[in-house]
Amino acid sequence: MKKLTSLFILTSTLLFISCDQYNINKDIESYTATWDEIVNNENLELFNEDNFTSDVTFIMSPDNLVGIEAAKEYYSNFISGFSNKEFTIISVFGQGDKIVKHWKFKGNHTGDFFGIPATGNLVELYGTTLVKMKGGKIAEEEDFFDNHSFLQQLGIVSNPENTGIIQGVYDSFSKGDIPSVLGALDANVIWNEAENNAYADGNPYIGPDAVLKGVFQRVGSEHEYFKLADIQLHEMSNNQVLATMRYQAKLNKNGAIINAQAAHLWTLKSGKVIAFQQYVDTKQLDDAINK
Repeated sequence: MKKLTSLFILTSTLLFISCDQYNINKDIESYTATWDEIVNNENLELFNEDNFTSDVTFIMSPDNLVGIEAAKEYYSNFISGFSNKEFTIISVFGQGDKIVKHWKFKGNHTGDFFGIPATGNLVELYGTTLVKMKGGKIAEEEDFFDNHSFLQQLGIVSNPENTGIIQGVYDSFSKGDIPSVLGALDANVIWNEAENNAYADGNPYIGPDAVLKGVFQRVGSEHEYFKLADIQLHEMSNNQVLATMRYQAKLNKNGAIINAQAAHLWTLKSGKVIAFQQYVDTKQLDDAINK
Protein backbone atom coordinates (compact mmCIF):
# COMPACT_ATOMS: atom_id res chain seq x y z
CA MET A 1 0.00 0.00 0.00
CA LYS A 2 2.83 2.36 0.92
CA LYS A 3 4.54 1.65 -2.44
CA LEU A 4 1.28 2.37 -4.32
CA THR A 5 0.87 5.69 -2.49
CA SER A 6 4.42 6.71 -3.32
CA LEU A 7 3.91 5.73 -6.95
CA PHE A 8 0.70 7.78 -7.10
CA ILE A 9 2.45 10.85 -5.64
CA LEU A 10 5.37 10.48 -8.07
CA THR A 11 3.03 10.07 -11.05
CA SER A 12 0.94 13.05 -10.01
CA THR A 13 4.05 15.20 -9.57
CA LEU A 14 5.42 14.26 -12.98
CA LEU A 15 2.04 14.92 -14.57
CA PHE A 16 1.85 18.33 -12.87
CA ILE A 17 5.36 19.24 -14.04
CA SER A 18 4.55 18.05 -17.56
CA CYS A 19 1.34 20.12 -17.69
CA ASP A 20 3.12 23.13 -16.21
CA GLN A 21 5.89 22.94 -18.80
CA TYR A 22 3.32 22.48 -21.55
CA ASN A 23 1.52 25.64 -20.46
CA ILE A 24 4.68 27.76 -20.28
CA ASN A 25 5.77 26.53 -23.71
CA LYS A 26 2.42 27.65 -25.09
CA ASP A 27 2.78 30.98 -23.30
CA ILE A 28 6.27 31.51 -24.72
CA GLU A 29 5.07 30.70 -28.23
CA SER A 30 2.11 33.07 -27.92
CA TYR A 31 4.17 35.80 -26.29
CA THR A 32 7.00 35.82 -28.86
CA ALA A 33 4.57 35.70 -31.79
CA THR A 34 2.60 38.65 -30.39
CA TRP A 35 5.59 40.98 -30.07
CA ASP A 36 7.07 39.88 -33.39
CA GLU A 37 3.81 40.83 -35.10
CA ILE A 38 3.47 44.13 -33.22
CA VAL A 39 6.99 45.45 -33.81
CA ASN A 40 8.26 43.85 -37.01
CA ASN A 41 4.92 43.86 -38.84
CA GLU A 42 3.64 47.06 -37.18
CA ASN A 43 0.37 45.41 -36.14
CA LEU A 44 -0.81 47.53 -33.21
CA GLU A 45 -4.23 45.88 -33.36
CA LEU A 46 -2.75 42.97 -31.42
CA PHE A 47 -2.97 45.18 -28.36
CA ASN A 48 -6.27 43.57 -27.40
CA GLU A 49 -7.79 41.37 -24.71
CA ASP A 50 -6.87 38.22 -26.64
CA ASN A 51 -3.18 38.88 -25.98
CA PHE A 52 -3.10 41.16 -22.92
CA THR A 53 -5.04 41.28 -19.67
CA SER A 54 -7.21 44.38 -19.40
CA ASP A 55 -5.02 45.72 -16.60
CA VAL A 56 -1.69 44.75 -18.16
CA THR A 57 1.09 46.62 -16.37
CA PHE A 58 4.44 47.77 -17.74
CA ILE A 59 6.80 48.52 -14.86
CA MET A 60 8.41 51.91 -15.50
CA SER A 61 9.81 54.91 -13.69
CA PRO A 62 8.46 57.18 -12.33
CA ASP A 63 4.98 55.77 -13.10
CA ASN A 64 3.86 52.41 -14.37
CA LEU A 65 2.01 52.09 -17.67
CA VAL A 66 -1.34 50.37 -17.06
CA GLY A 67 -3.97 49.16 -19.50
CA ILE A 68 -4.13 47.99 -23.12
CA GLU A 69 -4.87 51.39 -24.69
CA ALA A 70 -2.07 53.06 -22.75
CA ALA A 71 0.35 50.35 -23.91
CA LYS A 72 -0.82 50.69 -27.51
CA GLU A 73 -0.30 54.46 -27.46
CA TYR A 74 3.14 54.10 -25.85
CA TYR A 75 4.52 51.48 -28.25
CA SER A 76 3.08 53.25 -31.30
CA ASN A 77 6.03 55.66 -30.85
CA PHE A 78 8.42 52.84 -31.73
CA ILE A 79 6.36 52.02 -34.83
CA SER A 80 6.16 55.59 -36.12
CA GLY A 81 9.57 56.68 -34.84
CA PHE A 82 11.72 54.02 -36.51
CA SER A 83 12.03 52.51 -39.95
CA ASN A 84 13.85 49.34 -41.02
CA LYS A 85 12.96 47.89 -37.64
CA GLU A 86 14.34 44.54 -36.54
CA PHE A 87 13.13 43.16 -33.24
CA THR A 88 14.82 39.88 -32.46
CA ILE A 89 14.43 37.61 -29.45
CA ILE A 90 17.91 36.22 -28.86
CA SER A 91 16.84 33.75 -26.17
CA VAL A 92 13.74 33.09 -24.09
CA PHE A 93 12.83 30.69 -21.29
CA GLY A 94 10.16 30.37 -18.65
CA GLN A 95 8.84 28.60 -15.59
CA GLY A 96 5.40 28.66 -14.06
CA ASP A 97 3.80 31.91 -15.23
CA LYS A 98 7.12 33.75 -15.66
CA ILE A 99 9.04 34.37 -18.89
CA VAL A 100 12.48 35.92 -19.38
CA LYS A 101 13.58 37.14 -22.79
CA HIS A 102 16.85 38.58 -24.09
CA TRP A 103 16.20 40.79 -27.10
CA LYS A 104 17.72 43.12 -29.68
CA PHE A 105 16.08 46.14 -31.28
CA LYS A 106 17.52 47.84 -34.35
CA GLY A 107 16.12 50.65 -36.47
CA ASN A 108 16.64 54.05 -38.06
CA HIS A 109 15.21 57.06 -36.22
CA THR A 110 13.30 58.55 -39.16
CA GLY A 111 10.11 59.73 -37.47
CA ASP A 112 8.83 61.53 -34.39
CA PHE A 113 9.68 59.53 -31.26
CA PHE A 114 8.01 60.80 -28.09
CA GLY A 115 8.36 64.33 -29.47
CA ILE A 116 11.99 63.87 -30.55
CA PRO A 117 12.32 64.90 -34.24
CA ALA A 118 13.88 62.41 -36.63
CA THR A 119 17.69 62.33 -36.59
CA GLY A 120 18.24 59.51 -39.09
CA ASN A 121 20.48 57.84 -36.50
CA LEU A 122 20.81 54.08 -36.45
CA VAL A 123 19.89 52.64 -33.07
CA GLU A 124 20.97 49.19 -31.92
CA LEU A 125 19.81 48.25 -28.46
CA TYR A 126 20.03 45.08 -26.35
CA GLY A 127 17.89 44.36 -23.32
CA THR A 128 16.15 41.86 -21.07
CA THR A 129 12.47 41.69 -20.18
CA LEU A 130 10.79 39.99 -17.22
CA VAL A 131 7.28 38.85 -18.07
CA LYS A 132 4.32 37.57 -16.08
CA MET A 133 1.56 35.65 -17.86
CA LYS A 134 -2.00 35.08 -16.70
CA GLY A 135 -4.39 32.70 -18.42
CA GLY A 136 -2.26 32.68 -21.54
CA LYS A 137 -2.21 36.49 -21.71
CA ILE A 138 0.51 39.04 -21.00
CA ALA A 139 -0.17 40.53 -17.57
CA GLU A 140 3.07 42.32 -16.66
CA GLU A 141 6.40 43.32 -18.22
CA GLU A 142 9.53 45.07 -17.02
CA ASP A 143 12.35 46.03 -19.39
CA PHE A 144 16.02 46.37 -18.49
CA PHE A 145 18.38 48.08 -20.98
CA ASP A 146 21.08 50.75 -21.18
CA ASN A 147 18.93 53.86 -21.46
CA HIS A 148 21.99 56.13 -21.50
CA SER A 149 23.34 54.31 -24.55
CA PHE A 150 19.92 54.58 -26.18
CA LEU A 151 19.86 58.36 -25.67
CA GLN A 152 23.43 58.64 -26.97
CA GLN A 153 22.50 56.78 -30.14
CA LEU A 154 19.52 59.07 -30.62
CA GLY A 155 21.85 62.03 -30.17
CA ILE A 156 20.01 63.42 -27.14
CA VAL A 157 22.94 62.72 -24.84
CA SER A 158 26.41 63.33 -26.24
CA ASN A 159 29.02 60.61 -26.43
CA PRO A 160 31.54 61.27 -23.62
CA GLU A 161 34.35 60.32 -26.01
CA ASN A 162 33.66 63.34 -28.25
CA THR A 163 35.89 65.78 -26.36
CA GLY A 164 38.76 63.30 -26.43
CA ILE A 165 38.40 62.94 -30.20
CA ILE A 166 38.48 66.71 -30.73
CA GLN A 167 41.43 67.08 -28.34
CA GLY A 168 43.21 64.54 -30.52
CA VAL A 169 42.46 66.67 -33.59
CA TYR A 170 44.06 69.72 -32.00
CA ASP A 171 47.05 67.69 -30.76
CA SER A 172 47.63 66.44 -34.29
CA PHE A 173 47.29 69.94 -35.73
CA SER A 174 49.85 71.32 -33.28
CA LYS A 175 52.33 68.66 -34.44
CA GLY A 176 51.68 69.43 -38.10
CA ASP A 177 50.12 66.00 -38.55
CA ILE A 178 47.45 67.03 -41.02
CA PRO A 179 46.76 63.45 -42.26
CA SER A 180 45.62 62.54 -38.72
CA VAL A 181 43.41 65.63 -38.59
CA LEU A 182 41.80 64.66 -41.88
CA GLY A 183 41.45 61.09 -40.65
CA ALA A 184 39.12 62.29 -37.89
CA LEU A 185 36.72 63.72 -40.48
CA ASP A 186 33.79 61.86 -41.96
CA ALA A 187 34.02 61.20 -45.70
CA ASN A 188 31.14 63.66 -46.23
CA VAL A 189 32.07 66.21 -43.56
CA ILE A 190 30.51 69.65 -44.06
CA TRP A 191 33.11 72.32 -43.23
CA ASN A 192 32.31 76.04 -43.00
CA GLU A 193 34.75 78.87 -42.42
CA ALA A 194 33.47 82.03 -40.71
CA GLU A 195 31.55 84.45 -42.90
CA ASN A 196 33.81 87.20 -44.32
CA ASN A 197 36.88 85.06 -43.69
CA ALA A 198 39.01 84.86 -46.85
CA TYR A 199 38.75 81.06 -46.75
CA ALA A 200 34.95 81.18 -46.73
CA ASP A 201 35.01 81.49 -50.52
CA GLY A 202 34.70 77.72 -50.78
CA ASN A 203 31.93 77.21 -48.20
CA PRO A 204 30.77 74.63 -47.61
CA TYR A 205 33.77 72.37 -48.11
CA ILE A 206 32.50 68.81 -48.52
CA GLY A 207 34.84 65.97 -47.62
CA PRO A 208 38.41 65.86 -46.21
CA ASP A 209 40.09 66.48 -49.58
CA ALA A 210 38.17 69.72 -50.09
CA VAL A 211 39.12 70.85 -46.56
CA LEU A 212 42.77 70.04 -47.25
CA LYS A 213 42.94 71.98 -50.51
CA GLY A 214 40.62 74.84 -49.60
CA VAL A 215 41.76 75.49 -46.03
CA PHE A 216 44.84 73.70 -44.70
CA GLN A 217 47.06 74.07 -47.77
CA ARG A 218 46.23 77.77 -48.01
CA VAL A 219 46.86 78.33 -44.30
CA GLY A 220 50.22 76.57 -44.59
CA SER A 221 51.38 78.46 -47.66
CA GLU A 222 50.22 81.91 -46.55
CA HIS A 223 51.63 81.94 -43.00
CA GLU A 224 55.10 81.74 -41.55
CA TYR A 225 53.43 80.06 -38.60
CA PHE A 226 49.85 79.45 -37.52
CA LYS A 227 49.21 78.25 -33.98
CA LEU A 228 46.18 77.65 -31.78
CA ALA A 229 46.56 78.80 -28.16
CA ASP A 230 44.49 78.70 -24.97
CA ILE A 231 42.25 75.94 -26.30
CA GLN A 232 39.33 75.07 -24.07
CA LEU A 233 36.81 72.35 -24.94
CA HIS A 234 33.16 72.48 -23.88
CA GLU A 235 30.97 69.40 -24.23
CA MET A 236 27.57 70.26 -25.72
CA SER A 237 24.34 68.36 -26.33
CA ASN A 238 23.54 66.67 -29.66
CA ASN A 239 27.09 65.29 -29.95
CA GLN A 240 28.65 68.71 -30.37
CA VAL A 241 31.84 70.13 -28.91
CA LEU A 242 32.57 73.86 -28.67
CA ALA A 243 36.23 74.88 -28.66
CA THR A 244 37.36 78.40 -27.72
CA MET A 245 40.90 79.60 -28.46
CA ARG A 246 43.15 82.25 -29.95
CA TYR A 247 44.81 82.22 -33.38
CA GLN A 248 48.46 83.22 -33.17
CA ALA A 249 49.96 83.60 -36.63
CA LYS A 250 52.32 85.56 -38.88
CA LEU A 251 51.58 86.29 -42.52
CA ASN A 252 54.23 85.65 -45.18
CA LYS A 253 52.83 88.47 -47.32
CA ASN A 254 53.65 91.39 -45.06
CA GLY A 255 54.84 89.98 -41.74
CA ALA A 256 51.62 91.02 -40.00
CA ILE A 257 51.05 89.41 -36.62
CA ILE A 258 47.65 87.94 -35.76
CA ASN A 259 46.34 87.30 -32.25
CA ALA A 260 42.64 86.73 -32.83
CA GLN A 261 39.86 85.30 -30.70
CA ALA A 262 38.18 82.26 -32.31
CA ALA A 263 35.75 79.42 -31.69
CA HIS A 264 35.03 76.12 -33.41
CA LEU A 265 31.79 74.17 -33.23
CA TRP A 266 32.29 70.49 -34.01
CA THR A 267 29.51 67.97 -34.64
CA LEU A 268 30.29 64.27 -34.38
CA LYS A 269 28.56 61.03 -35.23
CA SER A 270 29.88 57.53 -34.55
CA GLY A 271 33.29 58.89 -33.59
CA LYS A 272 33.76 61.00 -36.75
CA VAL A 273 33.43 64.74 -37.36
CA ILE A 274 30.45 65.32 -39.65
CA ALA A 275 30.33 69.13 -39.44
CA PHE A 276 32.57 72.07 -38.53
CA GLN A 277 31.72 75.75 -38.10
CA GLN A 278 34.37 78.40 -37.47
CA TYR A 279 33.80 81.72 -35.69
CA VAL A 280 36.65 84.25 -35.64
CA ASP A 281 37.47 87.97 -35.47
CA THR A 282 37.38 88.38 -39.23
CA LYS A 283 38.05 92.15 -39.04
CA GLN A 284 41.44 91.51 -37.45
CA LEU A 285 42.26 88.92 -40.10
CA ASP A 286 41.23 91.28 -42.88
CA ASP A 287 43.22 94.18 -41.38
CA ALA A 288 46.31 91.96 -41.17
CA ILE A 289 46.00 90.90 -44.82
CA ASN A 290 45.59 94.50 -46.02
CA LYS A 291 48.23 96.01 -43.74
